[in-house]
Amino acid sequence: MAIPTNLSFVTLLGSLRRNSYNAAIAQSLPELAPDDVSITPLGSIGDFPHYNQDLQDEGFPPTVLDMAKQIQAADGVIIVTPEYNYSIPGVLKNAIDWLSRVTPQPFSKKPVAIQTASPGLIGGARAQYHLRQSLVFLDAYVLNKPEAMISQVPSKVDPLTLSLTDAGTREFLSRQISALAELARTIKK
Repeated sequence: MAIPTNLSFVTLLGSLRRNSYNAAIAQSLPELAPDDVSITPLGSIGDFPHYNQDLQDEGFPPTVLDMAKQIQAADGVIIVTPEYNYSIPGVLKNAIDWLSRVTPQPFSKKPVAIQTASPGLIGGARAQYHLRQSLVFLDAYVLNKPEAMISQVPSKVDPLTLSLTDAGTREFLSRQISALAELARTIKK
């Protein structure tokens, strides 16, 4: 089987805040990707209702099915999320709960990179480890290294343009995207 030269990744944003640092990071990713990798955002997980088996029994919401199809069609997923209370935001957990019920499972065998950003010193590390637990259950191929935990993020994002300005962080994220591309190509072999 021929290995595709171009890859298509999608970003799943775990924040709903209008001026989110994580949204600023997610928006910067397309320009940090190698020339043969495109990165597009998924819709807002804020459009998902609270997960409830009764709602699922009535039929999956179109927003859930649309996102599941986009994830299935992508060569990889980059999840960009803040850390809330030493874990992942409830809205992201809710989205994962909905997506985990879709058949075929959109995350199964899918390469996934995780990026967290926080004003604190450890950059959302605890959120990453909790998110990894859920992704293991979904049989995703989570990129182990490099891990992207962006600490002291307010000093790395321009507050007016909401763009990632820190050169070191930009270069590091570029390396992580390249590593995800390598993982995606290895899986496709």
